[in-house]
Amino acid sequence: MRIDSHQHYWKIDRGDYGWITPAIPTLYRDFLPEHLAPHFATHRMDGSIAVQAAPTLEETRYLLSLADENPSIMGVVGWLDLFDPDHRLHFEAFRRHPKFVGFRIMIQEMADAGRVLESAFIDALRGYADEDVPVDLLLKSDQLEETVRLLDQVPGLRGVIDHIAKPRIRDGEVEPWLRHMREIARMPHIRCKLSGMVTEADSERWNHEDFALYIRHILDLFGPDRVLFGSDWPVCLTAASYDQVIYIIEHSLPDHWGAAERTKLFGENAKVFYKLH
Repeated sequence: MRIDSHQHYWKIDRGDYGWITPAIPTLYRDFLPEHLAPHFATHRMDGSIAVQAAPTLEETRYLLSLADENPSIMGVVGWLDLFDPDHRLHFEAFRRHPKFVGFRIMIQEMADAGRVLESAFIDALRGYADEDVPVDLLLKSDQLEETVRLLDQVPGLRGVIDHIAKPRIRDGEVEPWLRHMREIARMPHIRCKLSGMVTEADSERWNHEDFALYIRHILDLFGPDRVLFGSDWPVCLTAASYDQVIYIIEHSLPDHWGAAERTKLFGENAKVFYKLH
């Protein structure tokens, strides 16, 4: 089974995508399942995980309604605010939907990443870890130190790092990104998505070799059983097409990777992580 573990859908007139403005014309339009279907056909994708793109409960409900109508949406990663005293009520409502597969923590949007170390946040996350709920973690490389400390305090979390933690590829950043990712990779329950890399490079002058070093480091650290392919479509379109995203990853894989490893990366690991039936 081939699965894109990370993509987004949105309708601009819903009004909760404040970060998508006319200043980003590539993204300032609707993106729906019928727009992604041709790419799925070309690359033999069976479906995808639709991930929240707005920090609202309403958007999660919208994605779940899309999932009702579109079999290609195999799961929905919604949004929860763990600082909200009612986060558990919202989670219980979402989990009644058969395609709700987990939620995403948007550390990236926090002015102070240290807030994730507050006791209320850690206690909330421990509760979800105890239930083995899949949790996506969206962060930038300069927030890795706080993220490592958070994960140390929630050792059983079933988590996945989105977008390889967004190293500054355009600047050639390797350290301290690599050191922190090595610490995270030692945590057996944490996975990493090979996604969202093209938007961290020079969008006008990137070469697929720009990404090979980062991809190889992630594969070495996490191994073939804990890496997931994600296109980050349509956000990727600001720097690369769906075809180019696939090309970058396929041409960065080690020579010794055979069909079994590729099958895991391009679908089976997502199926296991998100507990898809």
